[in-house]
Amino acid sequence: MFHGNISLEIAEGLKLLRKRIEAAKIPPSKLDETLNIATWNIREFGKVPRKVAALHYIAEIIGQFDLVGIVELREDLSDLNRVLGYLGPYWDAVYSDAVLDAGGNRERICYVFDSRAVRFNGMACEASPPRVKRGTEYVSEDSWWRAPYVASFKSGNYDFLAFTTHVRWGDSLEGRKREIEGLAKWVGSKAAEKHAEDKDIIVMGDFNIPSRQDPMFAAITSQGLRLPKALIDDSFGTNLARDKRYDQILHMPRFDENFSNAGGVVDFYASDHKPLFADIDKAAFTYQMSDHLPLWIQVNTDIDGMVLDQLIQRKSR
Repeated sequence: MFHGNISLEIAEGLKLLRKRIEAAKIPPSKLDETLNIATWNIREFGKVPRKVAALHYIAEIIGQFDLVGIVELREDLSDLNRVLGYLGPYWDAVYSDAVLDAGGNRERICYVFDSRAVRFNGMACEASPPRVKRGTEYVSEDSWWRAPYVASFKSGNYDFLAFTTHVRWGDSLEGRKREIEGLAKWVGSKAAEKHAEDKDIIVMGDFNIPSRQDPMFAAITSQGLRLPKALIDDSFGTNLARDKRYDQILHMPRFDENFSNAGGVVDFYASDHKPLFADIDKAAFTYQMSDHLPLWIQVNTDIDGMVLDQLIQRKSR
């Protein structure tokens, strides 16, 4: 981390923040063996310049992981670039273009990653609803307010696709559920493609799903996506009150052993924002840090043994 010559106030804030991060019990990742992945909705990141302290705190949190899928990144990348500077020269980012209409909310999706642990494999795209032919044109019958962003990565000998999205809130629960169903079908179809870049797909982002008992969770898991074991826990949420699981990390189960029993949230709020920002109220705090907590999981990337086991099983049938 490259925080540089910071003020006493920021230094004290970072010291407290590190204690809150330690409470998440994030195991260190091991080169070519494990990868720490997170998803984080950073509220309106880039809409209005943040305080210097907030950028240092955001960098400190991101730096606990190897790959972070960020949603609600806005069109101005100035604050993102400052955060990357604090993270250091081996950190990089790949991001989508901003969607400039009201439904898109001028948002981008971004992957920030430590190139020492994971590398971008070259493929990045926005996912779109399937098209059908109407007359002489090919058009989509469904509407996804903000296109998911898909990128290929490699860590150790583990290649995978990261799929990150920010599902609409909207005025219609049925409209949100239909969008989630469409996303699930897209992922299922991608995993089944003969020439897919990779069939290991990690799906994450803000799905605006309140809980695992909600019909919207059934919709996102309808095509085979499932939660890693470490996240099958209804005792915590990803909002500041920790009672709603709006954010998700899911996977298509090729190698269940890929996912360790480590995962959870980083509670940077801890029911008291004042030690980090004494001069603002809670609402303003959410625009400096966020109203969402980062959700994370550790992935096993040394998969040689798993691949050999699958080959042996197929040969013995």
